[in-house]
Amino acid sequence: MNDVIDLLMSHRSIRRYADRAIPEEHVEACVRAGQMASTSSAVQAYACIRVKDPARRRALADLAGPQEKVVLAPEFFVICGDARRHRLLCERAGVKYDQRMEGFLIAVIDATLFAQNMVIAFESLGYGVCYVGGIRNDLAGVGRVLQLPPGVYPLYGLCVGVPAETPSQRPRLPIEAVLFDDGYLPDEEMLACIDRSDAAYREYLAARGATAMGWGESMIEKMGRASRVSVGPYYRAQGAVVE
Repeated sequence: MNDVIDLLMSHRSIRRYADRAIPEEHVEACVRAGQMASTSSAVQAYACIRVKDPARRRALADLAGPQEKVVLAPEFFVICGDARRHRLLCERAGVKYDQRMEGFLIAVIDATLFAQNMVIAFESLGYGVCYVGGIRNDLAGVGRVLQLPPGVYPLYGLCVGVPAETPSQRPRLPIEAVLFDDGYLPDEEMLACIDRSDAAYREYLAARGATAMGWGESMIEKMGRASRVSVGPYYRAQGAVVE
């Protein structure tokens, strides 16, 4: 339909990168593009930590898996929700910072809008990206590595570099499982829609050499057990008062 939609539709997670540095002006331009994402009432509750120190990269890679791409990517960022600057302003003014669940939600939403804008900017310049949720395996460890003060919530990492692979696209749910008119889809229709789309997901996994299963089966396996149970306590310890 147009170049922007074509770019969005071409997205793939890239995990292998050429050994080529990203020019500083490209990094700064993409971060500025990230800043132009929508933000709730101009709150701008996000921070982007560019990890350049090799020892810190190695430590974060180990905490995340290990995931060698964190070490090898030309650029690695940790995207954070950021309530720190707002807390500092309130403290200086003698006002109690009191945002609770709403404040934490705004930080997560703002940070994610920022990150996705930044990702699209990088992809428009020909770079490949991969989000790294594995840093939430040990958020306390991430906090120590990056020396994060209270009010800063690391959410995920982001690898960026010139692609050294061309992976197949992971299938998405059909649009009828996502786009509804005037209300949510009845349960039986949702399940039927998922069942109809599962064949494509099985083929995708089989082509990657993974265990072939439908998206529904993979979600049952994933959602049927708790994971990263330390995430909530860490964010609360960082000052996210979730009530």
